[in-house]
Amino acid sequence: MTEQTKGGRTSARLVESMLELIQARGYSGTGLATVTEHARAPKGSLYFHFPEGKEALGEKAIELAAERFRALLADAPDGPPGEVVGQVVEVLAGMLADSDFQLGCPVSVVALEMGGQSERLREACARAFDSWIEPVAAHLAAHGRSPAEARTLATAVVSTVEGAMIVSRAQRSVEPMRCAAHALSVLLAA
Repeated sequence: MTEQTKGGRTSARLVESMLELIQARGYSGTGLATVTEHARAPKGSLYFHFPEGKEALGEKAIELAAERFRALLADAPDGPPGEVVGQVVEVLAGMLADSDFQLGCPVSVVALEMGGQSERLREACARAFDSWIEPVAAHLAAHGRSPAEARTLATAVVSTVEGAMIVSRAQRSVEPMRCAAHALSVLLAA
C-alpha cells in the first residue's frame, strides 16, 4: 500500500464522516474533533488533507452528497417523468424512514445553516442543486419539453422534493414526500 493510497482513503473517510455527521447533527453541530473521531483518523490528517479547515471539508461532503443523488437519478429506470420522479421520491422516503427521520438532505441543511455566512458553502450547495436540476431537465427535454420549460420544471421538482423531505422529518412521516410525488406527477403530466 502506498502512502498516497492510504492518504486517499483517510481523506475519503474524513469526507464520509463529515457527510454523515452533517446529516445527523447539522453543519454547525459538527466539530472537527468529532469528525476525526468518527473517521478514526488522526487530527493531523484532517489539516493535512484539508488545510483550509472545516469549510473545505464541508464543501467536499456537499460534493459527495451531490454525487450520490446524481447516481440515484442516473439509476432510475427510464419512463414518463412523473413515474421517474415518483420512484426517486420513494427511494428517498425509504432512506428517510430507515434512518428514523434522523438523516435528511445534507445539502439543504448546509444551505439553511451556512448559506448566509459562507460564500464557499453557499456556492457548493448551489452547484449541488444545479447538478440535480440538470439531469431532471434533460429527462424532461427528452420527453418533449422545451429546454426553458424543462429547466423551470426541473427546478420546481428539486425544490419540491427538498421541501417535502424537510416537512417529512418534522412530521416523522413520509406522507409529505408521497404528497409531493403525487403533485409533481400531476404537474409533469400536464
